[in-house]
Amino acid sequence: MSLHRTNPAELAPPRGFSHAVSVTATDGRLVFLAGQTALDSAGAVVGQTLVEQFETALGNLLAALAATGGTPDHLARVTVYATDVADYRAHAAELGRVWRRLAGREYPAMAVIGAVRLWDESALVELDGIAMVP
Repeated sequence: MSLHRTNPAELAPPRGFSHAVSVTATDGRLVFLAGQTALDSAGAVVGQTLVEQFETALGNLLAALAATGGTPDHLARVTVYATDVADYRAHAAELGRVWRRLAGREYPAMAVIGAVRLWDESALVELDGIAMVP
């Protein structure tokens, strides 16, 4: 299995994501990761700030991925749902540092989508994803 990240020169240079990720596999599994918020093991949202919640939500997404035998470099796509996109943009550098610390420097194809609210009313951010796990 291989993931190939493509960032065409005619598109704006990506920062913190890849424009396209293609998967070639002869023996692998496509894993769909459910949306993860900043829930602790008791089911309570933890963290008051977007950055704090992002770190927990990303950790939860990576834990679900690890349970399938996957690692962060197997992520092909991640969607981020934020209740305040302006706040997300304002903290992009901090969020990028959290991503690199937990998931590394290989970015999947990504999108950030503004949401009025998430399932848990106190959640500020949710991440879901798709991975190709050998």
